[in-house]
Amino acid sequence: MPLFLWLTFVLFYSGSAISGQITQAVFSDVQYDALATTQCLAEPASTMYGGGVIVNPEFSNGTTGWAMFGKGVIEERISRSKNRFMVARNRKRPVDSVSQKVRLEKGKFYAFSAWIQVNEGSETVSVVFGVGDGEFVPGGSIVAEQGCWSLLKGGVAANSSSTVDVLFESKNTSKEIWVDNVALQPFSKKQWRFHQDKCIEKVRKSRVRFQITYAKKRGLAVRGAKFLVKQTKRGFPFGCGMNFHILESTDYQNWFASRFRYTTFTNAMKWYSTEEKQGQENYTIADAMVKFSQDNDISIRGHNVFWDDPKYQPDWVKTLSPEDLRKAAEKRINSAVSRYAGQLIAWDVVNENLHFSFFEDNLGKNASSIYYSTAYKLDPTPRMFLNEYNTIEYCGDEKVSPGNYKKRLKEIFSYPGNEDIPAGIGVQGHFGPGQPNLAYMRSSLEILATTGVPIWLTEVSVEPGVNQVSTMHGHATGCAGSDWLARKEKLVRLGQAFLFLQSARPTLPADLVNIK
Repeated sequence: MPLFLWLTFVLFYSGSAISGQITQAVFSDVQYDALATTQCLAEPASTMYGGGVIVNPEFSNGTTGWAMFGKGVIEERISRSKNRFMVARNRKRPVDSVSQKVRLEKGKFYAFSAWIQVNEGSETVSVVFGVGDGEFVPGGSIVAEQGCWSLLKGGVAANSSSTVDVLFESKNTSKEIWVDNVALQPFSKKQWRFHQDKCIEKVRKSRVRFQITYAKKRGLAVRGAKFLVKQTKRGFPFGCGMNFHILESTDYQNWFASRFRYTTFTNAMKWYSTEEKQGQENYTIADAMVKFSQDNDISIRGHNVFWDDPKYQPDWVKTLSPEDLRKAAEKRINSAVSRYAGQLIAWDVVNENLHFSFFEDNLGKNASSIYYSTAYKLDPTPRMFLNEYNTIEYCGDEKVSPGNYKKRLKEIFSYPGNEDIPAGIGVQGHFGPGQPNLAYMRSSLEILATTGVPIWLTEVSVEPGVNQVSTMHGHATGCAGSDWLARKEKLVRLGQAFLFLQSARPTLPADLVNIK
């Protein structure tokens, strides 16, 4: 029976590692452009990579290289500042837009960027890749606005060599799509790894100088001394989900405590676990798991105070009137947060409140903001997280796109009184059995990083699949199918997930120390 785990660990966490020089065996003349912004600009920023494989990326040669995909009209326009851009109008279908055919090469990652505007209001615009037979692979999205330019950044990768249509999609066909400074830059797997290593050297490592002196000779250095440095723990949080079976198995306890310094309880702290029947609270299991964690120096993420998905409420909560729900929720948050005050490093206060809105629908649009405020007043120690799925896993889920995630984060933490709450970004990371879209993942993390808020991968899981180890090490395809939208708490094979994450994010520090 294979062993499955639920992983919890951090990206963008300050930590240092001791390392010797890494020999760069691969030369890359095209540097990855990590520019990311969610600001809407009066004029678009310069084209990344000079456009890469895109012909006429700035439309300086009119419509050369571009065509209308589907029905409608494309036309070149010139702004007051003499900037040229392309417009798709009179559209009939969401995918009717300006397009260009490009040849993708098997095994390469493609970083995409473009500056987008709409002619009225605001609208979600996505880049999609037409692969034939009416199939479109999404590569990222942005909420475009009238009167200013927004950066749409994403990516795709090729599992075969083929010609595709690069085009834009907006469900509201009455809106014009304005496009400028388009880029699609290919990277080989060697180039991608080169950029990862370069980023690791810059962000995750620092030089440390050791000097050994005689104890009784006032700092006199010992010449020719030899010493061994052994890394005893990681410089960044790396953990695993814990369930109640740990209270029953010594083997499980020994296995867990010898490997992990961080944990999230998979279910023990959730409302439906601690108050299955109204008025009958039972924290016995959660308390015992907290004690085990504390006895073994394992830090705990609180998961969760509330869950905004109607399906995951305690059964008795689902039938409450709004007023009774308000009273029950107030009792719940006071009970859970106060009970573990000072004992947790984080709380997922209202879980998945971009996808769902149970408390907002029943108690008002500011329900989540109020609960974050309440949790902070009860215990100001933990970092208070939003926690969502599909922000990095599936680029077709517009609800939780990086831009919408950032918008929701701002709504909650700019609510009066919430400005000083330590915020956290939780991206769950529930991946299917296929190949993850690493190019899109990286661009998503870059956009989220513009908040300056710590980013944690909170529930990493990978569904079992054929040849999974090689798949996780290999190149990515486009986004998976819509079944990813329903993904919930699943578990993960440790080795496979770690192989994947080493490839997915260039700023993960190395586990091994190498001193020369």
